[in-house]
Parts: sequence; C-alpha cells; structure tokens
Amino acid sequence: MKTPASLLERLREPEQEQAWERFVGLYTPLLYYWARRSGCRESEAADLVQEVFALLVRKLPEFTYDHNKTFRGWLRTVAQNCWRNIHRKAAIPLAANGPDPAQLAAPERDDPFWEIEYRQRLVGHALQMMRADFQPATWQACWLIIVEDKPAAEVARELGMSTGAVYMAKSRVLSRLRKELEGLLE
Repeated sequence: MKTPASLLERLREPEQEQAWERFVGLYTPLLYYWARRSGCRESEAADLVQEVFALLVRKLPEFTYDHNKTFRGWLRTVAQNCWRNIHRKAAIPLAANGPDPAQLAAPERDDPFWEIEYRQRLVGHALQMMRADFQPATWQACWLIIVEDKPAAEVARELGMSTGAVYMAKSRVLSRLRKELEGLLE
C-alpha cells in the first residue's frame, strides 16, 4: 500500500486546493506572529503574509524537503526576503528604528518556550481543520482519551461504543494528524 503524501508533497501537485487551504490555515498565524513580533504594524504584517503566500504558490511546487534542514527555517528565510523586497519595491529604506527583517526569524532555536508554542499552534490549527473530516463520535472518542485523559472503557460507555472502537477512533485521528504534519514538525 502506498503511503499517503505529506502536506508538503501534496502542494507540489497541480490543483491541490484543499492542501493549500490547510497549509495557509496552518501557517498564516505563524507568519503573522513573526511579522508582528518583529515590529511590523498590523497592515504591514498582513501585506507581508500575503506576499509570502504569493511567492510560496510559485516556489512550493518545486520545493524539495531536506530532512537535514528545517522547513520552518526555510520559511523564515522566505519571509525575510519578502520583507526586504516589499521595502525595495516601495523604495522605503529599512529604518534603523523600524522593523528588522532579521527579526522575522523565531527567537533562538534553543528557546524551549518558542518550540513548545510553535508546536502547540501548529497542532492546534491542524486539529481545528481536521475535525470536520471525522464523524463526531470518532472525534469525541479521540478527544476524550487524549485531551481529557479518560480511560478508554469510560469513553466507550459514555459514547455507546466498544472499547476497541474507541481505540480505533483514537488511532485514526492521530494517524491522520501525523500525516498532516509530516515534514512540518522538525
């Protein structure tokens, strides 16, 4: 059986609107966060995010994920270059006291708080987008076991399912989450 393609791989294929919607949903908050953190005004941050996605539409179909590097690092570089291009096109000098494109990068990689926050945001957005793809009972079974830390037998009684069905529901949701985030969590 062929392993389903990761989100990044699906973006390489033509006419993958659903993959692009998921990608944009996952990464808009992160790009916007980086821009605002660097000192961009809200309108500048929105322009930057739009510019980054316009470039990614052209670049991601030819992008090859290198497992020795981070996708997030590549994305930060793209965002920094877009910020510089926006200023260059508008003939706006990068002011000494204005936003610094180098600050579009996340804090130091050794910062465990940033890593935890990044992963929580990415997983949270992926889960929000995936929820509609599952039957309510399947989603709720997984949620009750993982998030609410309830025993499978208790969840099975609560939802009128067998214990095996509860474990299967959990497995299906988590498997799908892993596939959605493949290559995005370094």
